Amino acid sequence: MEQKQDHMTYKEGMEQIDSEILSQVIERTKNYQYETYKESDVIRALEHETCTVDDFGAYLSPAALPFLEPMARKAQMETRKHFGNSIYLFTPLYIANYCENYCIYCGFNCHNPIKRAKLNIEEIENEMKTIADTGLKEILLLTGESRTQSDVTYIGEACKIARKYFSVIGLEVYPMNIREYQYLHECGADFVTVFQETYNPDKYATLHLEGNKRVFPYRFDTQERAIRGGIRGVGFGALLGLDDFRKDAFATGLHGYLLQKKYPHAEVSFSCPRLRPIINHEAMNPKDVHETQLLQVIMAYRLFMPFAGITISSREGKRFRDHVISIAATKISAGVDVGIGGHMGEAKGDEQFEISDDRSVEDIYQAIKNQGLQPVMSDYIYV
Repeated sequence: MEQKQDHMTYKEGMEQIDSEILSQVIERTKNYQYETYKESDVIRALEHETCTVDDFGAYLSPAALPFLEPMARKAQMETRKHFGNSIYLFTPLYIANYCENYCIYCGFNCHNPIKRAKLNIEEIENEMKTIADTGLKEILLLTGESRTQSDVTYIGEACKIARKYFSVIGLEVYPMNIREYQYLHECGADFVTVFQETYNPDKYATLHLEGNKRVFPYRFDTQERAIRGGIRGVGFGALLGLDDFRKDAFATGLHGYLLQKKYPHAEVSFSCPRLRPIINHEAMNPKDVHETQLLQVIMAYRLFMPFAGITISSREGKRFRDHVISIAATKISAGVDVGIGGHMGEAKGDEQFEISDDRSVEDIYQAIKNQGLQPVMSDYIYV
């Protein structure tokens, strides 16, 4: 039975790479005891010009809660130093919601009785035209994790169409092998984002019961395979609330940090989603992550990785999103529709999760300007 497959064993066709990062992240996260940090450790971290891994652990600890104001001031200074006043805008485009994984927390999981759909090439182009008309120059293409319904060629064709309308193309699809990332890079893909969901292998096994996503190490090494395939930027994220959010945030930051050290040319970014209401929500015993805790995580990412992009999801409300872009986040989604084909009218397929901020591109553009910040559609030029 699929459910009994060892979650640490690769399936046939999954490329294994020789990388030491997985073992380092698992070991250091296991040894991260955030309750041992004291206020003096946080004060010491704030005094350091460069943030160490230990300082990062202090920033994520409960001991840092009385120091959120000085953390915010320092995080804001680091953000402005490296990104100026720029806030980048993008929108996600869901082109398919078929999925072959059984992840108990996800609206797309293969056993959920949702309306499934997949856009054809003409529909993809129509959606992209509609989005491009808003002025956006960056798009994130998403599918459910089904190689059968959304094969690599289908995703590649979507990238080719996107290149006609957008300057920056990101992908949030199933993990692939190096050669497949080379192909998608040739089709126009710039970025690949993959959520590990939780970095606790034991917890991971209880949440991912069937499908390729059950294989923890193959998913973990996705960003490294993408970089080796020529993709210029990679995104990391844990779904905060699935397990101990402090340990998951620590592992996420460490994963990005170690990969950046190994591949200095790669652009690294973090996404910071919290678990949102979905089917089966009560069956998985979610851990609450409140806005104050989420802000602490985002600021810790910024202080640890000052050059990294940080994306704030439309899962969050507009008040929080407007606040966090003034401190540490550098990218915000706008004009979001998480159904399949929703930009042209009524969606053909159901959404993955509920959003909280449904403002238009124009509204978010103006909200950014009202804070004295500069909305940026794209700063990347192909020559």
